[in-house]
Amino acid sequence: MKKITLLVLFLLAGFTSMAQVEIGLMVSPTISSPRFIAEDRHNFKNEGGKLGLGIGVVADYFFAQNYAFSTGLVYRSKGGEISYTYVDELGSSRTEKDDNSLQYIELPVTLKLFTNEVAPGTILYFQVGGSLNTKVSAKVDDKKVISGEKVSKRFSIFETDAILGGGAEFQMGESTKLFAGLTYHRGLSNTDDFYRDVLNDKNIGIKNNGFSLDVGVKF
Repeated sequence: MKKITLLVLFLLAGFTSMAQVEIGLMVSPTISSPRFIAEDRHNFKNEGGKLGLGIGVVADYFFAQNYAFSTGLVYRSKGGEISYTYVDELGSSRTEKDDNSLQYIELPVTLKLFTNEVAPGTILYFQVGGSLNTKVSAKVDDKKVISGEKVSKRFSIFETDAILGGGAEFQMGESTKLFAGLTYHRGLSNTDDFYRDVLNDKNIGIKNNGFSLDVGVKF
């Protein structure tokens, strides 16, 4: 985590010296749900998404009038309820359910493309790139410890996302802008090795997907 913070500070310092910088605060309600890569015999099902919250700092570094490198640090909650079929040593099967709740610190690495004004003081933007995420906390069924073990150990420390989004910015003063947008987060890496172990199948993959409503102000 310290290395990620130092990297962000380094980028901030480097780009500030040669580009126009806009820094802001963002609140980002997120609806997330798991995506499965598994054989049909395991009967993985998404039993419901999770409403979480993202909050953090964003920074846009303009290297041309309508193009910016966008990054920041965002705390975001993800997860969802999963059901699957477990077969014990005697061959008996039963349905198990887990309500997983994960919290990450995200480092987005994206490109933003801006239009010219589409209305007085209003421009549109499109965002594409990825995100490098570090797990900071985890719960299963609202528990941090199950059978004497911390549940956070079953989840991967790092996660990567692909990001695709768009929105609008509104000029509110000489240097103040409000923005609102919608972003799709598609998980690229496996987040949970527990199911590989308990079901004895190394081909299982659990990845986070989600949509966020991004609202904030830049200065």
